[in-house]
Amino acid sequence: MVKSKDRATSSVAARRAVLKRLRDEDIEHVLFWFTDLEGHLKSFAVTPAEMQGALDDGMGFDGSSITGFNAIEESDMVAIPDPDTFQVMPRPIDDHGHEIGAKVARVICDVVKPDGTPYEGDPRYVLRAALDRMRKLGFDAFNVGPELEYFLFEDENDTKTLDEGGYFAMTAQDAATEVRNDTIHALEAMGIPIEYHHHEVAPSQHEIDMRYADALAMADHTMTYRLVVKEVAAWHGYYATFMPKPLFGENGSGMHTHMSLFKGGRNQFFDAKDPHHLSKTAKAFIAGLLVHAREMSAVLAQWVNSYKRLVPGFEAPVYVAWSQRNRSALIRIPLYKPGAEQATRAEIRCPDPACNPYLAFAALLHAGLEGIEKGYELPDEMTTNLYRLSEAERDERGIVALPGSLGEAAEELAGSELMARALGEHIFPRYVELKRREWNEYRVQVTEWEKERYLSAL
Repeated sequence: MVKSKDRATSSVAARRAVLKRLRDEDIEHVLFWFTDLEGHLKSFAVTPAEMQGALDDGMGFDGSSITGFNAIEESDMVAIPDPDTFQVMPRPIDDHGHEIGAKVARVICDVVKPDGTPYEGDPRYVLRAALDRMRKLGFDAFNVGPELEYFLFEDENDTKTLDEGGYFAMTAQDAATEVRNDTIHALEAMGIPIEYHHHEVAPSQHEIDMRYADALAMADHTMTYRLVVKEVAAWHGYYATFMPKPLFGENGSGMHTHMSLFKGGRNQFFDAKDPHHLSKTAKAFIAGLLVHAREMSAVLAQWVNSYKRLVPGFEAPVYVAWSQRNRSALIRIPLYKPGAEQATRAEIRCPDPACNPYLAFAALLHAGLEGIEKGYELPDEMTTNLYRLSEAERDERGIVALPGSLGEAAEELAGSELMARALGEHIFPRYVELKRREWNEYRVQVTEWEKERYLSAL
């Protein structure tokens, strides 16, 4: 196999460090991770004896069975491990405090073609390309801080909750504090810093917040987070899900995402003279998010079930507007604290934790950069509770809504020139096709709700 021509993160020192850890820590095998188009984690195991060659040249695999990858006649792919992502996987603890099970490590991979050139169907490559665009515009880093919510149920076959606790519930009402604590220990052991954790609004709903990082590292963290949350829940005999809306009548799970651009170590979103402490760059970036919100909705909220969360009345954003304090707006600007200039950021509230983080962060970055590059003007702040406005009042203010279904979102995406450029010639048509197919499969189903409502009455 030919070495990749685009291995910016792969240094000789990092590869040597991986090989040393394999020897010193008696790793039994290494999982090579990458994702398909929809963000499903894919993995295969490599033995320690093969790792030196794999670090140098990658490992070949058949991509024809991976969702959105090439057809069988062009299926040869190579997974190039990024040694900087090497981490030992956490293991469960027995009653005596000893780790049990095989000692396994993981490394996240870039997918390339057999000739070593980047594979355009690799979601990690799409995010790398977005970051390249950012650097060409003079910025150094796109920092991202997603807040992933999830539910814990008794098992995967039902939605029986573990508690009836609410937001910030404590003691007996929060049955999963120990599960969250173990999850945090596992995440931190894998090099993911955690800021805080708590019970969320819905019964058996939880949130563990990672400290912000640059977008590529955070996308890697997000994939790791989702797996670790599920694994630790299973150790305790429970089932964790990132399904956006598993319970009728309760809040769904979101992934509010905080964003800022940096240059030379300074936050380019901050302006001390502005009433909102937002720079011209920040305003144009936020305007880009608003202008292109409907177009990228199918990337940020990619499932049929996602749009059962994005409805009025359950703290989910529906209307495309921005505000500093108003949580009914799509984009919120957290309040500025004196001395915390580096923390100035925009928070978009429509993504959910079942998205593909590589594609989601790439879409957000492209939309924001489009606003900067083309000088988009930020509309007026919306301080009114948008849920209380009538449709006529929203129309008068020029406030549009996010798509109301995956079918509507898929068509918005299909017509987006920006998202076509952001996702690339390989992924864009395949992704649109996947989302259209999912919507068409869903819309022909006959549900229990329909039977209960119509069968005896019609």
